[in-house]
Amino acid sequence: MNEIASRDIKAAVIREQGAEFALETLRLGAPAPREVLVKVVAAGMCHTDLIIRDQYYPTPLPVVLGHEGSGIVEAVGSDVKNLGPGDHVVMSFMSCGVCDPCQSGHPYHCADFFALNFGGCRKDGSTAVSDGSGHSIHDHFFGQSSFGTYAIAHERNLVKVAEDAPLELLGPLGCGIQTGAGAVLNALNVGAGQSFVSFGAGAVGLSSVLAAQVAGATTIIAVDVQPNRLELARECGATHVINAKDGDPVEAIQAITGGGAHCTLETSGRPEVLRQAIDALGIMGTCGIVGAPKLGTDANFDVNGVMVPGKRIIGIVEGASVPQIFIPHLIELQRQGRFPFEKLVTFYDFDQINQAVEDSESGKTIKPILRMPA
Repeated sequence: MNEIASRDIKAAVIREQGAEFALETLRLGAPAPREVLVKVVAAGMCHTDLIIRDQYYPTPLPVVLGHEGSGIVEAVGSDVKNLGPGDHVVMSFMSCGVCDPCQSGHPYHCADFFALNFGGCRKDGSTAVSDGSGHSIHDHFFGQSSFGTYAIAHERNLVKVAEDAPLELLGPLGCGIQTGAGAVLNALNVGAGQSFVSFGAGAVGLSSVLAAQVAGATTIIAVDVQPNRLELARECGATHVINAKDGDPVEAIQAITGGGAHCTLETSGRPEVLRQAIDALGIMGTCGIVGAPKLGTDANFDVNGVMVPGKRIIGIVEGASVPQIFIPHLIELQRQGRFPFEKLVTFYDFDQINQAVEDSESGKTIKPILRMPA
């Protein structure tokens, strides 16, 4: 097993806060007993990768990021039961499997979620990657670190998919697409005939728009400041779009919905936008929060404006989904043409990673996917 698994890989490393990704040759060790070696076919780039680059969360550097990987199983650890070489997989978030939230079917609220996904190592503190000088590089980001030609993931955060599924397209289902769609379908439970608003029309927001259409919402509103994103929101099923630069989006939403929305989703991570998402709710409406600001960020709301009309504010992680159940559902919806998330995607070669970052941050690209060399 060690001889098969230990190998040189090409990976993208962040060595300093705010730095560009540097493609380096690293040494990848053997998988632990419940881990799996995956040959990465493609990996989506998510806003969360970039906030770690900028150290919004204290993931240690240097680190290999990437947490929307898809690929083919090359080898498995001695205790892996349900996966084998040749299986096609999507890599998602990591959870412990033994805490109360995990045991009750809520792995996205795992008691060890932060350590397992942002700690830069396995739970025991070990890593699987080292550089040419023999120095350890932090990895196991979201249990995968998929910005590399190979990755080691835990069997818990792997989702087996059909071999005829479009593997290079599927990585973003592991986080960004799953987050937006699951927020609507799993957490907010948007219903047929209801109104839904996404504050933000990036990958997460547009995924939520697609999902709201699946759910049967009849008023679907996207709020953003970039015209190209609002145009794409219409293509994804938005019945109304609002450019927040043109006026108060809360007033516009109240006018469109006749008093406020059933559900809103805040995807930007900006406290002032969260306040708008709360204020835009109607009576007994629910606001979901998925946007991630810096740790310690405070937000405010009108207490009576929440209490009296019975509004709810909920935190949503990874779309409140169990990936092994939800991701195959999204793949089938995409196959049927009912969840065309491919509209959000632009492909880049792996060595174009910094161009993908630039295009993502400028708003030119909604969801970059990096194709790994064969």
